[in-house]
Formats: sequence, structure tokens, C-alpha cells
Amino acid sequence: MLPILDKLKKNTIHKIKLGIFDVDGIMRGKYINIKKFESALEKGFGFCDVVFGWDTADELYDQPTVTGWHTGFPDAPAKIDVGTFRKIPWEPGTALFIADFESPENIPYPACPRQLCKTVLHKADAMGYKVKSAFEYEFFLFDETPHTVREKKYENLAPFTPGMFGYSILRSSVHSELYHDLIDTCREMDMELEGVHTETGPGVLEACISVDSGLAAADKAALFKTFAKVLVQRRELMATFMAKWSPDYPGQSGHLHQSLWYKDGSNAFYHDTKALHMSDTFRHYLAGQLRLLPEVLPMIAPTVNSYTRMIKGFWAPTHSNWGLDNRTCAIRVIPGSPKSHRLEYRIAAADGNPYLALAASIACGLYGIEHKLELPPGVVGNAYDLETSPENAKLPETLKKSTASFHQSSVMRELFGDEWVDHFSLTRKWEAQCYNEQKKGDPDWRWMLDRYFEII
Repeated sequence: MLPILDKLKKNTIHKIKLGIFDVDGIMRGKYINIKKFESALEKGFGFCDVVFGWDTADELYDQPTVTGWHTGFPDAPAKIDVGTFRKIPWEPGTALFIADFESPENIPYPACPRQLCKTVLHKADAMGYKVKSAFEYEFFLFDETPHTVREKKYENLAPFTPGMFGYSILRSSVHSELYHDLIDTCREMDMELEGVHTETGPGVLEACISVDSGLAAADKAALFKTFAKVLVQRRELMATFMAKWSPDYPGQSGHLHQSLWYKDGSNAFYHDTKALHMSDTFRHYLAGQLRLLPEVLPMIAPTVNSYTRMIKGFWAPTHSNWGLDNRTCAIRVIPGSPKSHRLEYRIAAADGNPYLALAASIACGLYGIEHKLELPPGVVGNAYDLETSPENAKLPETLKKSTASFHQSSVMRELFGDEWVDHFSLTRKWEAQCYNEQKKGDPDWRWMLDRYFEII
């Protein structure tokens, strides 16, 4: 008997929940029985590839290349990653697994974000590096349900708690049952939280997921976004991971901490005698991220709503820059010991797909190492006060503009391949087009809330 089947038997599992993450980071899947699971382990299984041919609202993309009416939306070959086994606390007898679209010949499906992330991590490994990363998410809670938000047309929504109560022991103690439920669920589902606290805003929390290596960190982030929403909806609440749900409050981050490690277990970012303890590897890596951020941005900021967050003075960057422990910058270098020396990718928001955020940030960093790019001076003081310059490049202000830069970039094609760049660009152009057909001019918050509030 395969080890995983023995494990399921010992845990009295008789139902399997399979999930595949689409381009927008939405978990699509189904239940199968044990017999089907055993067959899938042996031969793989088919899953309709329409999940990569439609958007967040299940509307088909216009003129797709990867899949569409022209292909007949076939079942694409998929594989179960048995290493992603988890039990769902409120579903006894059920196991959860993540699957990928992948051929029997181990050829990745060109539109699969998790496969793209794997490819980038394989490159890091080939260059002699192990990636460690950790995601942290801000998300707003509401005393609403999927029915009430639609009945209210997303107007006058009731926050879970009122007022601006950042780091509030009062709020977290009054609602301790919810906090404990979230903490315990994340631990039981192998996405343990390092910490959770209230942020500034009515009903907003920040959860920091513990550090892990490579793909496991992105898996934990993607599952956290899914099951945090599931958990609170079971309590007749709603959570939103929009980048910015209201113009009245700061946006919601999805900051990504990361570092590279040599195979001997030492931190490739740390150097005893270099300035700021930043090794040459770290400096080149960071330089690559800064150089390519304006081009890779739609993989980090993938929705129309993403760009409403990037406003001067609202805790989100507007330019490609870095600083030492400076939260006004796109990338914050966090000085520390050989164990903790790292960077924080602050440009990332809560609405991003974790697999794409990790793949994009690492690929650009590795590019910097390969080309030995020079790091510009770090920002001292308020980055919002700086003028635009080659060393402080302004980021595209809309999804349409950022997608154009991404699609036209020869470096993006070098890093991710033509198939991915063309398909992903098509999906982002579609997203911008859907918005423009609804509203032109100032942001239409109703459209964005209806599209992203629950699902993203």
C-alpha cells in the first residue's frame, strides 16, 4: 500500500477534496471518493481546463490561446501532490489535497500558476539556492453574509467591529473565540500563524503565516486566503482580501518576506563585514527586483482594484525603491542576524495570487544575480517625497498600463516564456476591459466590490 493510502486509512479518511488554484488564486475543485483517489494516484486524472479559460466571474476570456471554444475545453491531465495532505477540522473523514495540471510526461500546463512557481523554484535550486519565504495578509471582516452584501448592493456594510483599533487587546480579547478558532484551524491545517492582531480600520486583522521553504510557503498562503474566508462565513461573517475595499481606509497588504539560503544552510543574503550586512548576492538580487518591478507588476498587482491601493501616504508604494527598515518603500530590507536577515516585498497586496507573487519576485531577483546588477542607493526618510528618476521609477498606475509593459517586455518572456506571458497578458487585458466597459473615469467601487469582495 502506498504510504499516503496507509495514512488516510489510519486517519479514517473516506472522502477527498481536491483543489487547483487558477490564475487569480481562486481554489477550484471537487470531492472524490477513495477509489477515484487511488486511481488518480496511479494514472493521474482529468480536470476540465475551463478553470484557466474563464475569469473570477466564470465568464470566458475573449480570443484565448491556451483553452477555449477552439479546443473544446477538454479534460487536461492533472496530478495530485500527496505532500499537500491536510485534514479540515470541521469535515471529519475528509482529506484535502492540492493538484496541478501536469502531463504524464511531467510537462507543466502553460497557464498553471503553481507550475510556474515550481519552475522558478527549480531554477533557484539549480543556481544553488533554497528559498525561504513567509506571507502576511491584512483582511477586513464584516458582519455580513454573501446574501446581505448583495441585497445591500455593497452599501452601508456593517464592519465586524467599529472604529480604528490597531493592535487592540480590547478587540481581540472580546472576540477571543474567533481568534482562537482562526489560530487553531491554521495550526491544524499546516499553515500555522506566527501572529495575528487587529490593524487600523473597522474590523481589519493582520495574520502572519510562519516561514517555510519554497512551494510550501505559497501553498500555505493560498490555503489561508481560502479557508480564512470559509471559517468566518461559517460564523455568519465575511472576510475580504481586496487590495482596497473602500477609498476611506488604507489598502490591504499581502507582504512577502523572503531570503535565499545556500545548500550548506547559511543565509546567502548575510555577510559579516559588508555594509548593512548585505552580501553581494543580496544586493544583486534586490537590484533585479527593483529593475524589473515596473514590468512584472501585473503578476504582483493583478486586479483593477490593486492600483487603488498604491497612493501616496497610504502605506503602499508608488515607485520602485528600497530602504533599510523603511515602510514607505516598495521593498524593505530588514537587517538582522544570519538567521533573520531578509527583505519584505511590500508592493504585494492581499488580492494577489501567492504563487505568482512568489514566482515573480524570485525570478526578478535571480535575474539580478545572473546579470550582477548594481543596487541603487536606498531611500532615507519618506520615499513619497522623492522625485521620479531612473533610480526611483514610477510604477504603472493602472492594470491596463502595467499589462502593456509586461506583455512588451523581452525580459518577462525570457523569465517566464512566451506562452505564459501571452496567456496571462490576455487575462489581465480582459480584466481591464471588463472594468472599462462598466465605467470610465474615476474608480467605480460598486463594480470592484461586486467582482472582488468575496472571491478574490
